[in-house]
Amino acid sequence: MLSECSSFLKGVLLGSVIFAFITVLGHLRIGHRNGIYHHKHHHLQAPNKDVLKISEAERLELSNSLRVYCIILVTPSHVSLWAAVKETWIKHCDKAEFFSTEHVTGLESITVNENSTSLMTIKACTYAFEKYRDQYSWFFLTYPTTFAVIENLKYFLLRKDPSQPFYLGHTEHIGTLDYVTMEGGVVLSIESVERLISCFKITKRCLYEETLILKFSEDQQLAVFLKEVGVFAENAEDVEGKNLFNKNTIGMLIKEAMADYPNEIVQGCCSDMAISFSGLTPNQMHVMMYGVYRLRAFGHGFSDALYFLPPNGSDND
Repeated sequence: MLSECSSFLKGVLLGSVIFAFITVLGHLRIGHRNGIYHHKHHHLQAPNKDVLKISEAERLELSNSLRVYCIILVTPSHVSLWAAVKETWIKHCDKAEFFSTEHVTGLESITVNENSTSLMTIKACTYAFEKYRDQYSWFFLTYPTTFAVIENLKYFLLRKDPSQPFYLGHTEHIGTLDYVTMEGGVVLSIESVERLISCFKITKRCLYEETLILKFSEDQQLAVFLKEVGVFAENAEDVEGKNLFNKNTIGMLIKEAMADYPNEIVQGCCSDMAISFSGLTPNQMHVMMYGVYRLRAFGHGFSDALYFLPPNGSDND
């Protein structure tokens, strides 16, 4: 069980942060096609095919050095999804752990005695950093309604430096604040996690006020804290500008594309390098697992020059 981390549960958030945040609150603007938002966040793109020209030795080194620790935030109401995630995509994480608001018999998790998802997130990051800082360079946080393709995530991160403050996923904004939505998953570099933890433990710049729980969602709060220590939201895209982290299921995205772009459908829907889809049921989770990992198709010009080895002992598909 995690420590109570009482050092940041009370206090008052810096007035300048709160008042600035409140004054810029506005309506969320809906993005245009493929979820591309016209505001000031950065757009990070996946590597192009030139990366496949690297030497065999470098490919192997890159494949082995990219290690991702997955954090799934759950509650007892998520039991069926919890079980489905455990049986499917998290087998491809280098390590994955569930963080739950309370103990659930039969499902292994790290219990966090907090009802606030925001505080669960901070405590999970604190736990992960303190225990695994020397083992993992990237941290992926999400809900049990998300299906993630970890190999695509690693490909996206291939040329990115975890010692830099990366905080990325599917960005939206509220007022002038850009934030990464938790539905599609949030990726943090080791540097970003360290800054987030130090924000509470060392600098005291991110003093926490419980009233924030009622005002802002957990992903918006996370963005406020990270912004305070110089870490800003980055939207992850492919070379065509399509989102890689998705807030909806692939079925919903295709349905929308069929209505809006009937002549393009798949091209108007999803990236070939998509990393995550959200809003899935347990059954949909297993269907995705079949389509991504078990179905074997031929005829498309994919290259297997880069491959990411599963964790030792993993019962992955």
